[in-house]
Amino acid sequence: MTGPLIEARGVTRILDGEVPTTLIAGVDMSVAPGEFLAITGPSGSGKSSLLYLLGLLDVPTSGEVIIAGHATSALDEDARARLRLETLGFVFQFHFLLPEFSALENVMLPMRALGRWPAERMQERAHEILASLGLAGHTHKRPDQMSGGQRQRVAIARALANDPLVVLADEPTGNLDTASTAQVIGILRDMIAGEAGKAVVVVTHDLGLAAQADRRINIIDGRVAVPDPSPVSDVTR
Repeated sequence: MTGPLIEARGVTRILDGEVPTTLIAGVDMSVAPGEFLAITGPSGSGKSSLLYLLGLLDVPTSGEVIIAGHATSALDEDARARLRLETLGFVFQFHFLLPEFSALENVMLPMRALGRWPAERMQERAHEILASLGLAGHTHKRPDQMSGGQRQRVAIARALANDPLVVLADEPTGNLDTASTAQVIGILRDMIAGEAGKAVVVVTHDLGLAAQADRRINIIDGRVAVPDPSPVSDVTR
């Protein structure tokens, strides 16, 4: 695909209540194939809210989110869920792996939900992805038998399971030590965005991580801050 993988056009999210709360206000942005984009901003600025809107985990009050050319505002929840499974992968600060399942079984979950491949191919693909992330010897371990960095790599493998166009990551290094942080950043930047050509969008408060992105969007009070600090001109792959 040559056009933007994700576009936000005038996206606004307001929480109803006695005093309505504006989480996101009129955001326009796009994400290109192969781009490693960082979304930064202070706590409570709306950066995670924006990521959830881009990932179809929440619905804008107004505006449009377009995923791989598909407008999403008129989709029902089943159609939105299907589009998420087909085009998007998610990584969060806390890995959210199912504790009773092995690494292999956790990675296979999105594939089972999508139903694109037969069981043998799903298992084969899960093995391949885990091996590519240095986890070939850990496929049958449960999450409590792995380190924090290993668990986050399993979560990344799960995000890649359905061969998404875009990986969306919310503070993916926020719960990791320095060595694991560097490893996860390298995977997101070099392997996924660089070699595989997928887009990666990372919400982070870590300016060291943000400095390694191709471009940075800073969110203040639900809006894209102007002047925008992007592009990150001193970083190369």
